[in-house]
Amino acid sequence: MGELSKLPNIGKVLEQQLHQIGVDTPEQLIEMGSKEAFRRIRMIDDSACIARLQGLEGAIQGIRWHDLPEETKQDLKAYFHTFERTNRTE
Repeated sequence: MGELSKLPNIGKVLEQQLHQIGVDTPEQLIEMGSKEAFRRIRMIDDSACIARLQGLEGAIQGIRWHDLPEETKQDLKAYFHTFERTNRTE
């Protein structure tokens, strides 16, 4: 496992997915942001869930996703639900 897996919430599978979308370092993940990284991951894995999005944000903040502020969790949930609405209209 590489540099990304040293971040909280980043396991082997998520690290591999990040590499697939062109993210190889923590700095690249921070620059891209959790929402854009998640959007790109959803393009290669439509089963990616809200926990993955929250995990990415937690990794960027350096904390476990469970410890994200409630306001951040709500924002991420709203973003995640945009994917569900998109899938329903297709």
